[in-house]
Amino acid sequence: MRWNVHGEREIYSSDWVRLTLADVEVPGLRRFDHHVLRMPRPAAGVVVHDPGRGLLLLYRHRFITDTWGWEIPAGGVDTGETPARAAEREVLEETGWRPGPLRELAAYHPSNGIADQRFHLFLAEGATRVGAPSDPSEAERVEWVPLPEVRRIVRDGEMRDGLSFSAVLYALAFDELGASDRPATEESSTAPLP
Repeated sequence: MRWNVHGEREIYSSDWVRLTLADVEVPGLRRFDHHVLRMPRPAAGVVVHDPGRGLLLLYRHRFITDTWGWEIPAGGVDTGETPARAAEREVLEETGWRPGPLRELAAYHPSNGIADQRFHLFLAEGATRVGAPSDPSEAERVEWVPLPEVRRIVRDGEMRDGLSFSAVLYALAFDELGASDRPATEESSTAPLP
C-alpha cells in the first residue's frame, strides 16, 4: 500500500546530505514521523574487467566502519555530469587507468527505506594505464585481481562496500565477465541432463 506524506521538514543540510523528518501515514493504520536521508548526488561505480588480468580493484580503509576492504572505482556524480561520465572520471582519478567503453549494468536505490540515493553500475572491458592516481589518499593500493581471487574476496567478506559488492555480484551472476576462469564441474551447463 502507498503511504501518504503530509509534509517533510529539514533537520540538517550540507552539500553531501540532507536529513529530514517526514510526516507519513499508512492509510487506515497509523501516522508517524519517519527520518529520511536526501542525497543530492547519485553515485556511479565501474567493474573494470580485463580477461587476462581480472578486475581493477582498490584496497582501502573506511574510517566510518573502521574496516579495510576491496572496492571498485566509484564516486559521486557532479552537477551537470552524466553517471557514465562520472564513472569514467572516477576510474581515472582513483586508479590512473582510463576505462574502455562503458556499458550500464544496473541502477538502483541501495537503502530505499531511509534514503533516496541512487547507484549506477557500469562495466568497462579493458583499461589503459595513463599515470598515477590523481589522489593517492583514495586507496592503499590499486591492483588487477584475478577472477578466482575476486570470488574468494567476495565469499570471505573482504568486499564490504555495498556498491562494489552488488556490482561485482551482478557481473558474476549474469556472466558479464565470461565463464572462462571457472573449472568445469559435473554441474556445468555442458553436463548432460538426467
